[in-house]
Amino acid sequence: MARKPLPLGSWGKIRTYVAVTNEKGKATSYRSVAYYRDFDGKVRQVEANGRTKTVAEDNLQENLKNRRRANRGIGLDAMDRFSKAAEMWFAKLEEKVRDGKRSPGTVDTYRRQLDNHVLPALGEVRLGELTTPLLDKVIGKIKSEIGPPTAKTCRSVVSGTLGLAARYGALDFNPIRDVDTIESASKRKARALTDEERDAWFEQLRADRGAVAADLPDLSTFMLATGVRIGEALGVLGHQVNFAASEVEITHQIIRVRGEGLVRIRTKSRAGERVLKVPAWGLAMLRRRLMDGGRLDRPIFANRDGDYRDPTNVRRDLRAARSPIGSETRRDLGNRLRKARRAAGLSQTETATKLSWPQSRVSLVETARVRLEVGDAEKVLDLYRVRGSDRVELLELASEAAEGSQADALAWITSHSFRKTTATILDDAGQSARQIADQLGHARPSLTQDVYMARRAKNPDAAAALETALNRSLDVADQSGHGEPTDATGTGG
Repeated sequence: MARKPLPLGSWGKIRTYVAVTNEKGKATSYRSVAYYRDFDGKVRQVEANGRTKTVAEDNLQENLKNRRRANRGIGLDAMDRFSKAAEMWFAKLEEKVRDGKRSPGTVDTYRRQLDNHVLPALGEVRLGELTTPLLDKVIGKIKSEIGPPTAKTCRSVVSGTLGLAARYGALDFNPIRDVDTIESASKRKARALTDEERDAWFEQLRADRGAVAADLPDLSTFMLATGVRIGEALGVLGHQVNFAASEVEITHQIIRVRGEGLVRIRTKSRAGERVLKVPAWGLAMLRRRLMDGGRLDRPIFANRDGDYRDPTNVRRDLRAARSPIGSETRRDLGNRLRKARRAAGLSQTETATKLSWPQSRVSLVETARVRLEVGDAEKVLDLYRVRGSDRVELLELASEAAEGSQADALAWITSHSFRKTTATILDDAGQSARQIADQLGHARPSLTQDVYMARRAKNPDAAAALETALNRSLDVADQSGHGEPTDATGTGG
């Protein structure tokens, strides 16, 4: 039976011989030899010398490992730390950004999660020590302490890193494959604004000096007229509006990249590059903006210096506008909760994390811009360790402040609501999923149907066909039974 060949990049038994002796016949040098199977499949002899047998064998072992690293061309093995593999994976990710295959925003997100959560937990662990139970524990801890969305991103970072390690032979397989998938509560679906809600929204914006200063009335108008994303709206330049054809060209978006600031990059996909018809009321707004000092080479929706606006700041302005400052009672409650938080030595970010709240909610509560339910108020007071009469008084104040007000009516609106509204209007007008997908910049109409289009009868003629066929069958049944209904015994009514 033929001997089983050595695996690629491995070697056989090490044999050591005396290489040199002195005049007394005592060995002064040793030679260690082993057969090594190169990555071209050929077996070659590798040797090393040393003044003792142990040194010679150690030198040969090091030569064999270096040969394996050089042949792989990647410099990764099971003894390397996770941090080394992570930086190599991230370098490849940055290369994809330079090639236009990945968004800088995605890379920025991965870098943040890698530095903040993954490397502190796994950076010093050797690749060969990584097991599915260990990774499951780490990802589970991130999920419980930070939240499911962060845990999902961290899982993707670890998967990419270990996938690279497996491809280059440092691991036999990617151990994160068997880590439990991360399930979280489904996101609240955006809903379209009704005619009355649209009127109320613009009325509320016009009455809010902060919203007017943030240019939200015109920006809301543009987003409703086109269905574009915030980043896309902020990336439109003056020369991209064709007033003669009533069109606007969407080609870029604005994102913030760490170390670079605001950057204007191409849209998320080729489907995102589109030319959209603009209704007359939207076109009139654009014309007015350009006539009021706008420039063809500058953003339509620019900051005070005429430069690009930060999408994050615009979302913050929208949050503030949709939740105007509430009653005097809410303002009192917010002020007292702020004092209690500071007395507890907690920041707004720390409070939101411990309560599993969105990062902005603590600020919105303290500025009386959102309603705080009594149950949530109890959790906050528990976290701040508020006891005794102060607790009773604050809970009574929270109960009074939780009563509904006019300020709550539009608190659900997000920038996504504008896209949903545009899609719903087009859907109601009878446009196809493909047409609406083209408007929104989706490559797949299925996404448009699942997220943006209403569930309705997709085959309205089916009922007529079924009615005709079943009426015919029922007529036959009536004739055979003489049209007389019977009870369960068959004896008639």
